[in-house]
Amino acid sequence: DLLGYDPGWFRFPRFAGYVAALGAAPPAVNCGLLVGHITLRHRVMDRFDRAATAAETAAMAGMVDAALAEGAIGFSTGLDYPQSVQSSFAEVLALAARVAPAGGLYCCHHRNYFGGLEDALREVFALGEGAQAPVILSHHQCSGHGNFGKGPMTLEMIEAARKRIPLGLDCYPYNASSKTLDPGRVAPGVRIMVTWSTSHPEQAGRMLADIAADWGMSEREAAEGVLPAGAIYFQLDEGDVRAILAYPHTMIGSDGLPHDVHPHPRLWGTFPRVLGHYARDVGLFSLPEAVRRMTSLPADWFGFADRGRLVAGAFADVVMFDPTTVIDSATFVEPRQPAAGIGTVLCNGRVTWTAGASTGARPGRVLARDPAVAILTPAA
Repeated sequence: DLLGYDPGWFRFPRFAGYVAALGAAPPAVNCGLLVGHITLRHRVMDRFDRAATAAETAAMAGMVDAALAEGAIGFSTGLDYPQSVQSSFAEVLALAARVAPAGGLYCCHHRNYFGGLEDALREVFALGEGAQAPVILSHHQCSGHGNFGKGPMTLEMIEAARKRIPLGLDCYPYNASSKTLDPGRVAPGVRIMVTWSTSHPEQAGRMLADIAADWGMSEREAAEGVLPAGAIYFQLDEGDVRAILAYPHTMIGSDGLPHDVHPHPRLWGTFPRVLGHYARDVGLFSLPEAVRRMTSLPADWFGFADRGRLVAGAFADVVMFDPTTVIDSATFVEPRQPAAGIGTVLCNGRVTWTAGASTGARPGRVLARDPAVAILTPAA
């Protein structure tokens, strides 16, 4: 549901086939591709309620090696999703350990963002140390009321771990997250908006509490009643969001899902929200610092040579915006809204967006990771 509905999209038995397809039909943006843990588990396992066997792990490791040789820049995990939550530390370590010899990196959507947050972070640090690979914490956050106020503490954990391993992180600038609706996530104090529902499409855009009240049942029962469905979870503390954004090593990432029927506004609004709201209006950091977090800092972490800086001879990936008017327009109710204040966008020197509309140009490329320009030292 999150990635798309067309079975024809999921047709590549090898990573090289996907890379070739992107070359034949280029996107409008550049792509840095990761080989995913859940994809590998689908290839070799008959069910996901257990850890992979030694033979299955070895088979997946071979696929990681092949993908890295065919265009992947690293390995990624989604360890709190149902298809991989039962994976073992040994299984994940065996796969993450394949990236360092190929000059890749490990991007980790870790085991838990709720009650087990601290232990999940410690597991990531241990995986990085064991694999001897650069690690990116994907959209670091402290989810659930029980974690409100833990942002500074988790940043202290990250800062200490950075002395041992090359460790980066990204964050999106919203106090709500988005994924498919999970009745297990229904908890007191967490507001949930149903974004789409296959069984009850008329409930899309409504708060789960209101649906439950109309139906005369608990929110958990109402959640089960609208499945399959998507949801936005208002489960983050704004103070934590600001603390994580302000941390000087935090990159900006949208975590947006383009094929969601009703996407989180972060898909359309992340970067202008940082530029306009958090930099200009709130003053969380300067405008040049905001730009660094979404250009040169990720280019350095991901090892993209000659990108992320406006210098002679570099690739012309350029966004021209008005710093006095740039702002996100997307909302939770109306998420598909282009930002204000963005005039022109270029990718590899070609204009892809201008005068409020796409030009139709598709100059994007599959990017390689160059370890020679990447951040590799723990304290970088």
